[in-house]
Amino acid sequence: MTTVTDRGEDIRPGRPVVFRRGLVLTMDDRRTVLRDADVLVEGERIAAVGPALQAPEGALEIDASGGIVMPGMIDTHRHMWQTAMRGYGADWTLTQYFVWYYLEWGKIFRPEDVYVGNLLAAIEALDAGVTTTVDWSHGLRTVEHADAAVDALEAVPGRFVLAYGNIQQGPWEWATSPEFRDFVSRRMHGRGDMLGFQMAFDVTGDPAFPEKAAFEVARELGAPVTTHAGVWGATGDDGIRLMHENGFMTPSTIYVHAATLTADSYHRIAATGGTVSVSTESEQSAGQGYPPTWRLREHGIPVSLSMDTGVWWSGDLFSAMRATLSADRAREHLEAHARRETVTHCHLRAEQVVEWATRGGSRALGLDGVVGSLEAGRKADIVLIKNDRSPVMFPLLNPYGHVVFQAQRGDVHTVVVNGRIVKLGHELVGVDLVRARAAVERTVEYLMGELGEEAWSKGMNPDIPQTRVLDNPYTYTGWESGDARWKQG
Repeated sequence: MTTVTDRGEDIRPGRPVVFRRGLVLTMDDRRTVLRDADVLVEGERIAAVGPALQAPEGALEIDASGGIVMPGMIDTHRHMWQTAMRGYGADWTLTQYFVWYYLEWGKIFRPEDVYVGNLLAAIEALDAGVTTTVDWSHGLRTVEHADAAVDALEAVPGRFVLAYGNIQQGPWEWATSPEFRDFVSRRMHGRGDMLGFQMAFDVTGDPAFPEKAAFEVARELGAPVTTHAGVWGATGDDGIRLMHENGFMTPSTIYVHAATLTADSYHRIAATGGTVSVSTESEQSAGQGYPPTWRLREHGIPVSLSMDTGVWWSGDLFSAMRATLSADRAREHLEAHARRETVTHCHLRAEQVVEWATRGGSRALGLDGVVGSLEAGRKADIVLIKNDRSPVMFPLLNPYGHVVFQAQRGDVHTVVVNGRIVKLGHELVGVDLVRARAAVERTVEYLMGELGEEAWSKGMNPDIPQTRVLDNPYTYTGWESGDARWKQG
């Protein structure tokens, strides 16, 4: 048996791996925590979890002492194609995001630019211990863009879900096109649980319900729908009501944000078994609405976590967990203070937020029983949080609290996806960052050239948008909800 404490020399695919003497967060139904325990991986699956496990001859042994072994984290909503513009929109509002991507410049992205964004986002996810990511890919103006998106996902050894969308065309148009059907047949069938498929589109609330045609295609294909719902000024209760009245709300439906809905919509989501993907940092900063976990808990609606887009935020679910727990508690205190009461016990606990980042995602994606927990028979998506060079890794007392409030992406020591080591000793395995950087630089150079120096600089330093923004920002419909007034002047 080869022992690895830092960087391994032999991590060939298929070699058994055993994590030794770690603090194991199984995230099973009982949220079992095992101290000084092992996790054994054979092939693609977890073979055993427990103390002093017997490992096969030739297994790779990873010293997990002083660290936390947990399931790989799951991001259920990330616009990966935008990652090449990392941090560009740090000072944007949601309105300015809509102007830049929906109305002005989203249409200039080439297939190779979508590929680069996806590639960088996929690499970043693995580095941060996010083993499954939903690529909410609403920049797929053509099937060539879609092929490029999938090519990038397949070039990185992570677990991904392509959520196909196109913000430049109505979903009733692209979803019913023969080109889309051909793409699904060519690229999505037979990929197993390493590359899933969803359809990604929003419901504007137009009483004519033109999105019905896209829902019918999704039903025919057996594809789950993921939709931005409860986004201030863009999507709201009317869309939820139309979905429900037409029978398109299902347990596989993921409602992203769901931050500005009324109790009626939450009741409909709860009654039909749907889940909500909460992007707390996005909702707090961009303006979709107050992060809704405090309302979702009241209605018993399952939660998963997501990071939204690299144009603002990183792909780091540690920050998502931290922000989500803080926002929920802040709201609880605020509501209590308004009633002249004092909160003496936190209702949302750290362990629940860790569950949202793991099991919450697996349940939302229909992968529970496959990933999301460390149990014998599950696929081996595993993260070791361990950093012997950091004073923040000791003492290790409350493991859930440590994951949420203390750990960060730099503490991710080892990542395993589907039984394959993709990060070891704090270094990615088999990833060519030099090549990725060069590709990103070409895309940035292209975008700067298309915009021109003045527009490129102004985009990062936004003033009041000059483009007239409709109440409803979707360019493929003239219907206006009247829910919010974004018109200038």
